[in-house]
Amino acid sequence: MPTHNHQEPEDHKPEEVDASAGYERSDVRTTGIVVFLTAMMIFVVVTAILAYGIGKVINARMAREDGPNSKWTQTVDVRQLGNLPSNPELQHKVAELTQQFPTPRLQTDDGMQDLSDLHAREDLLLDNYTWVDRSQGKVRIPIERAMELIAARGLPVAPAVEHAPLLTGDTAPTVTAPLTSGFARTGYEQEQAQAQAAEAKRQ
Repeated sequence: MPTHNHQEPEDHKPEEVDASAGYERSDVRTTGIVVFLTAMMIFVVVTAILAYGIGKVINARMAREDGPNSKWTQTVDVRQLGNLPSNPELQHKVAELTQQFPTPRLQTDDGMQDLSDLHAREDLLLDNYTWVDRSQGKVRIPIERAMELIAARGLPVAPAVEHAPLLTGDTAPTVTAPLTSGFARTGYEQEQAQAQAAEAKRQ
């Protein structure tokens, strides 16, 4: 088979590197680095000028379309207004407006009105006779009547439970009655009750 010998040209010889010193003897060429940094700075400056000019053009066009500023278009620092007092009438109007939107809706006045409505529904169940199951004749009685019946008849006595004898050093657990029933009116409901009482006195 014929073979082809590829011979390198005589003028192309590998450069001999003297590695006896252990480091590069020649200096780094900084021309390319300086050119790159200069081009980058020019690009950044030109881009900033173009962005500033485009922003000025857009703002000028928006100002022409919006017209001159008036007292209604000035920026107001709302932090100077402080916390506005609660207005039940305004809250009622806002609640009526929010009823037009589908659920889930945002709560107004930190949910105080929703909590007041929940307590009102609970009061209806606690203070009135309501049907539990009409077919079986089960009726829910008012809580005051239920307490009267319990005071007259007493509670059913549960069968005694046998306990294992206490070990040495153990003591029998004691259960104390709670000081409250855990139910308390909110400040919002108390304010409403006071306002209604004051209105009733005036009438």
